[in-house]
Amino acid sequence: MKRNEHIHRLQTEKFDLCIVGGGASGAGCALDAALRGLKVVLVEKTDFAAETSSRSTKLVHGGVRYLEQAFTKLDFSQLRQVRHGLAERHILLRNAPHLAHPLGFITPVFSWWEGLYFFLGLQLYGWFYSGRDKLPKSRWLRKREVVRIMPGISKKIHSGVLYYDGQLDDARYCLALIQSAAAAGAVVVNYMEVIGFQKNNAGQITAATIINKLQKTGVNHFTLQATRFLNCCGPYADTIRLLANEHQSPRITPSKGVHLLLPWGYIESQHAMLIPKTNDGRVVFAIPFEGKLLLGTTDEPHSELLQEPTLEAKEVDFLIETLQPFIDETIDASKVQAGFAGLRPLVSALKTGHKNTQGTKTLLRDHEIETDPVSGLISLMGGKWTTYRLMAQDALDTVCRELGVRAVCTTKTHLLTGAEGWEENLFKKLASTYCFDADVSQHLAAKYGINADKIGQLVVQQPDLAERIVPEYPYIRAEVVYSAHEEMTMTIRDFLARRVRLEFIDWAAASAAAPAVGRLLGAALDWDAAEQEANTVAYIDLIASFQHKIL
Repeated sequence: MKRNEHIHRLQTEKFDLCIVGGGASGAGCALDAALRGLKVVLVEKTDFAAETSSRSTKLVHGGVRYLEQAFTKLDFSQLRQVRHGLAERHILLRNAPHLAHPLGFITPVFSWWEGLYFFLGLQLYGWFYSGRDKLPKSRWLRKREVVRIMPGISKKIHSGVLYYDGQLDDARYCLALIQSAAAAGAVVVNYMEVIGFQKNNAGQITAATIINKLQKTGVNHFTLQATRFLNCCGPYADTIRLLANEHQSPRITPSKGVHLLLPWGYIESQHAMLIPKTNDGRVVFAIPFEGKLLLGTTDEPHSELLQEPTLEAKEVDFLIETLQPFIDETIDASKVQAGFAGLRPLVSALKTGHKNTQGTKTLLRDHEIETDPVSGLISLMGGKWTTYRLMAQDALDTVCRELGVRAVCTTKTHLLTGAEGWEENLFKKLASTYCFDADVSQHLAAKYGINADKIGQLVVQQPDLAERIVPEYPYIRAEVVYSAHEEMTMTIRDFLARRVRLEFIDWAAASAAAPAVGRLLGAALDWDAAEQEANTVAYIDLIASFQHKIL
């Protein structure tokens, strides 16, 4: 994960496969390709997981809502999505147990009939389980059991249904995929943007023109040669598709989903809550995440792809109004500590000119592999986090057929970086060996797995790196140094938003942390004083703009 070394290889070598996009699907494809023996390069125009793949609801699931739609609307195409999700769930949990874990969900109900309906539905959901992840079966709980598990829940409920799915740290899981791909031989580079393609006389792509967005001086663009090109750009896939062949019709219908972060005390539970129905017929989750309560999501069409999607005041109101009937304490909107928005890459099969009057919530969340016969570009479109591995397997099967390579997928059993040798009591060993506070040890074990020991060694060499970046959170200075050298962290936001999740859970704390992170990152990346100051001010201003939009 030394960026300059990867750039040198990218400039001087020819590859079997070039993957465009460094989110979950692109990272999964890079790992699969490298394990199959292909010479592969991945380029990402910003940071790994900077867009959709760090902005999910953090769930590992089959999709309870999809199952309900399958039966209530007789839309049985939704069953495939549920089956794919549940079949992949145990693999995702097993391959990086430090980054993904089982999570219990309470579905509160207000009548006996409602309880029976959801209990039978979740029993059916359980029948689709692979049986390999060994999660507990769903149970219909009495009111007193629900209140014991979730003290903050409304006392007006009749009962609740408990079921299990999984939770992950999406940005760090994607990074683990990137690191694992690099360890298997892949070239991976962030802040590299594809701005054009070169083609042979038959119109087939033979190379891409790339610009290095962080190049300060000299030539910042060059040619990347590969036999095949795979588009894994999620909601931005049409940009690459049309760059390769301007005559193609757009296929992606982006959908915006927002989340906000509240104090954990509103529900006071290590279990999540599934709100089974909103005013517009969707579901909303209230989930414990990083010591906060993560509330989301919405599902609205979105067309402004050139602007970062953000949380807005009207969306805060909608989510709070949705949660309020299910908890006792009155929710104060001023207590919102952070929020984020992401775009779903929904694949539209609608004919040109046909208007979808039901919105994006009716579009299938499954994936599709498309090969453009004119340019040869292969595009992996749609899907969701839980099925990233299956999506990559399907895409690489297509790539290998076109390359004439006979190689099987081995990602089902491939442990990701940080997982080999990981055990649940790792945090105790870290606390004992390095004298870390309990919360610091738990954080390091959960985010870095066995690589947390490398951060401990940095502290041994330089004890002041054990200091917290901000007093109220367990993130320490050594993590900034480690991430700059080992995780291709190039900006303050890379670290605060994706290497640790502070931007996603507490805007005020992220703004306060920026100067210290800027100093440490600047020293590691050779920023001069002016560059360090400019980067810090720009980040603080960005956080202020997020805060302003929800006022």
